[in-house]
Amino acid sequence: MYFVSSNDNKFKEIKEMLYEYSSTRLLIEHKKMKLKEIQSSSLVEVAKVKANDAFDVLREKVMVEDDGLFIESLNDFPGIYSSFVYDTIGNIGILDLLKNKKSRRATFKSVIAFYDGKKFKVFNGQVKGLISENMVEGGWGFDPIFIPENMSVPFGQMDLKSKNKYSHRNLALKKFYSWYEEYNEKS
Repeated sequence: MYFVSSNDNKFKEIKEMLYEYSSTRLLIEHKKMKLKEIQSSSLVEVAKVKANDAFDVLREKVMVEDDGLFIESLNDFPGIYSSFVYDTIGNIGILDLLKNKKSRRATFKSVIAFYDGKKFKVFNGQVKGLISENMVEGGWGFDPIFIPENMSVPFGQMDLKSKNKYSHRNLALKKFYSWYEEYNEKS
């Protein structure tokens, strides 16, 4: 199966997580591809289109992941536009937008979509938390500013194993893997 993404960090996390709980050591290969990002208000729709596009090119089982940071006091912005917002204003821009906001509550959401040419399956994961007052060193993407609920440090200050334990991506991936083991046995 291929994990299709232009983001090496996502693959590194996915591979590490699968290794942690995969008794059969699911073989997954990273296919670095830039996939079309449709304009949609739904992470699920974006992930499904990406999975379909990846399958059309590779003609093999594919898994894609799309995620977003949803900040409550910003009406869930950046949400599905998280990648674009990160590339344009970055973490400093997010911190500036929150400068005068009392609430710093946020949710990181992940959607994993699987497609094998016949079956589409989607898995969701989310973790609630806060946006920190300051940016820390370490991690990638929004890791330096997102503190998961019941934790005192942002993802960026956690080692990969600790981050993966609490991450939105891990929650979605666990659901995928549980389903995939059963699906693979029936196939």
